[in-house]
Amino acid sequence: MSETKEVVRIARTDIDGTKPVAKAITSLQGVGETYGHAVSQVIDVDTETKIGDLSDEEIDKIEDTIRSPEEAGIPEWLRNRRKDREEGDDQHLIGSDLELKEEFDIRRLKEIDSYKGWRHEIGLPVRGQKTKSSFRSGSKIGVSRARLREEASEGGGDDEGEE
Repeated sequence: MSETKEVVRIARTDIDGTKPVAKAITSLQGVGETYGHAVSQVIDVDTETKIGDLSDEEIDKIEDTIRSPEEAGIPEWLRNRRKDREEGDDQHLIGSDLELKEEFDIRRLKEIDSYKGWRHEIGLPVRGQKTKSSFRSGSKIGVSRARLREEASEGGGDDEGEE
């Protein structure tokens, strides 16, 4: 075997070459652990082999498998875009393609004035989470003790002097 490559480039993304194959390809957006293991099994590479030790042909094979899972025989239930609204088929998107599709989905929800679109628009949780103590930011966050002490010292001194 040749020396381990420090960085491997797959799908316009730099991947750490010292990690095992299944773990390394999870650094691609849209590829999780289960999908990573499935890809490494399809191309007949041990999941513990470092991705930097693979040949260029094997790396190209990994990229082709990730991009077209239907040809590689990866089951539909592992894909991240099943029954797509436009095409109607099962797809697996990675990287910027996935980000763009999600952005278009959210924009469509906002345009049709759905409840989920409205929640996205005003920055609240979409999937039914409670909001009493979570999702608080900015001026919504509760009482600041330091500010209360400061106001008390300013207000308390003025009130005593006037009486």
